[in-house]
Amino acid sequence: MREILEGCKQAIILLLSFDQEVYSIIFLSLYVSLMATFFATLLAIPVGILLGIKDFQWKNIVIRFVYTLMSLPPVIAGLVVFLLISRKGPFGFLGLVYTPTAMIIAQTCLVIPIITGIVYNGTKEKGKTVQILAKTLGADSRHTLLLLMKELRIDILTGIVTGYGRAVSEVGAVMIVGGNIKGHTRVMTTTITMLQSMGNYEMAIALGMVLLGISFTVNTILYYYQRGE
Repeated sequence: MREILEGCKQAIILLLSFDQEVYSIIFLSLYVSLMATFFATLLAIPVGILLGIKDFQWKNIVIRFVYTLMSLPPVIAGLVVFLLISRKGPFGFLGLVYTPTAMIIAQTCLVIPIITGIVYNGTKEKGKTVQILAKTLGADSRHTLLLLMKELRIDILTGIVTGYGRAVSEVGAVMIVGGNIKGHTRVMTTTITMLQSMGNYEMAIALGMVLLGISFTVNTILYYYQRGE
């Protein structure tokens, strides 16, 4: 117990000292996760809404595929992305392997099905009703989509927060495509894993505290927003 308390004490001192290495890792983690969530949101929200309001052949199979990808093991996503962007892969000429861009791509692949699935579930419950209301009011397709997004704002926010939580806490995929290179692709989760094996618990605890703080903050925002509704 004494070692844990001492580790927490040293972790706080490390954070308050504004250690350059620690904060570069934190900022890279935030950048990668935020960018991945942003790109995933742009694609997942319209896809989730369309899946909820449109009927088409093979829809059930598509929905099952989305649900399957929601629980996709990160190492599988990382492996697929790595094979695509590696030197021998179809996109190897881009030189993306072991870069923050590769990490963003891997995390985006993990976040897209999560946001899509959550938005779809909300749309299938409210979508038809909103469509009928919009049609009654004479709204065109664009205004109907905007009305749907307004009515689904809680579901959309929940999806974004959940997706971001998956991205910022992910280890396997970013380790495979990023390589955990010091000063280049080292993020909080991969650093914690490395430091634990090295016995450097102070820095590991410091980064763990930051991760907990981020999780608490985003979930607090979601909680108060839902309560305000």
